[in-house]
Amino acid sequence: MEAYIYDAVRTVRGKGNRKGALIGVTPTELATQTLNSLRERNNLETEKVEDVILGCVGQVMDQAANIAKTAAQQSKYGDHLCGVTLNRFCGSGLESINQAAAYVKSGFRNLMVAGGVESMSRVKMGSDGGGMFMDPAVAIPGHIVPQGISADLIASKYGYSREDVDAFAFESQMRASKAEQAGYFKSRISVKDINGLSMLDKDENVRPSTTKEGLASLNPSFAMMGSMAGFDAVAIDRYPEVEEITHVHHAGNSSAIVDGAAVTLIGNEEIGKSLGLKPRFRIRANAIQGTDPTIMLTGIGPASLKALKQAGMNPSDIDLFEINEAFAAVVIKAMDDIGVDHSKVNVNGGAIALGHPLGATGTMLMGTIMDELERRDLNTGLVTLCIGGGMGIATIIERV
Repeated sequence: MEAYIYDAVRTVRGKGNRKGALIGVTPTELATQTLNSLRERNNLETEKVEDVILGCVGQVMDQAANIAKTAAQQSKYGDHLCGVTLNRFCGSGLESINQAAAYVKSGFRNLMVAGGVESMSRVKMGSDGGGMFMDPAVAIPGHIVPQGISADLIASKYGYSREDVDAFAFESQMRASKAEQAGYFKSRISVKDINGLSMLDKDENVRPSTTKEGLASLNPSFAMMGSMAGFDAVAIDRYPEVEEITHVHHAGNSSAIVDGAAVTLIGNEEIGKSLGLKPRFRIRANAIQGTDPTIMLTGIGPASLKALKQAGMNPSDIDLFEINEAFAAVVIKAMDDIGVDHSKVNVNGGAIALGHPLGATGTMLMGTIMDELERRDLNTGLVTLCIGGGMGIATIIERV
């Protein structure tokens, strides 16, 4: 049995700080607005939707107590609708799609909503704590370092210079700016207030005025952390072939902290026909892959190649790639590992320009690639993200 994606919706991304436009919007409301937009766009008979799976990383405070069921209850879908919240760190939004697809392909479910939400202005990154980062009994033997150190370790080990990562970041901003001006983000909706008035109608972090000179002037974000807190030494102890960590990442070439939510509608062929829904894509393959937790962010290549093998495909068979821009060096390394040119990757910019709302990003990337494949009249896409703790996730879709 096939699993089809019938539609995808995402909110605009608001800056994830106290000055961001969406700080006054709860994550429940962000998720609810995407659910209701999905219903309206498809004239959806919501009693046929059986479950909602939402990715969310910081499951505390406003995002605690199963936000998927909270949003389902708050939506106009009906009391029958169940919800479950999952956390595969940055891969959560894509994991929700993969799990929903598995339910549908197995025949256990007919129609589901899968997505993610993260309000990083209201629930700060790291608020949930956790043994991997807080417990010395776990962190010390695992050589666990902050992700910024891992990104700089990748750059140092594989020879990506400050100029390389800044050039990548500049291109992300330019592509996102062009896509914004051209109106390419078809799956995007504005976030509205209680009166139905728009609070934000475009992605707030995109900076068309970005220059290479401006990026070059920014100070590295993780140099002091690496030296004073000793994390450089921890990384070098694990990778002694690296004589010194060269700190190349900063706020301008790392993913932006933002608020946002996204959902997809996933079901089998029979339910689609009965509801008059036209499938847009089928989910052809997906994969996850663990990697070393110190360098941490190198899972994209292995997971993508694993998904390609599962689908019986080569990298050249994929028309477009969406690779989450957690840090610039991460994507450069992934492109090298997969063997794909930047011309096919993140063609409308990525998280460096648009932002990375942790639990929602994977779902947002899916909507972005669906829109762009249709706009260009292309057929196949691969969405992939690196994941904290040393993991990677990838999903391949094919146009129907």
